[in-house]
Amino acid sequence: MEIERRISEMGLYLPEPAKVPADVILDFAWARAHGDRVYVSGHGPQAADGSVIGPFGRVGAEVTAEQAAEAARLATLAALGSVRRAIGDLDRITAWLRVDGYVLAAPDFNRTTNVVNGCSALLHRLFGREIAQHARTAMGVAATPLSCPVVIAAELAFKA
Repeated sequence: MEIERRISEMGLYLPEPAKVPADVILDFAWARAHGDRVYVSGHGPQAADGSVIGPFGRVGAEVTAEQAAEAARLATLAALGSVRRAIGDLDRITAWLRVDGYVLAAPDFNRTTNVVNGCSALLHRLFGREIAQHARTAMGVAATPLSCPVVIAAELAFKA
């Protein structure tokens, strides 16, 4: 429970399972463990109770890059909550293999890497470089679920 202790000491939280509007159909797993891998679906920023939180909109227009980097950090915590529910203990994670960040970007916004750094920096702080170092994509996209400024997905390895 070392990782969860670090999260708590940082004043952060692992949110409850996602609460989305009634008209949103979720027919997938938020995190799926298979063998020694966990495949993590795209997560947006969530409050502690699992509700999706803002700001909402395009980065570089309605949302600043700094706000979006914080949203990436909150989306990472949401993903970690799903991973914990899938494998029981975040200390079982042995490697973050890949992180995919999707940034709802205004047409002229091209600093998506800086936004997704909110995720990477948090992982390094929680897990240390050896476990947290990952391959990464930081793409600007035209739409995201519920107009979240950033969505984080991942693949990681764990002690099966």
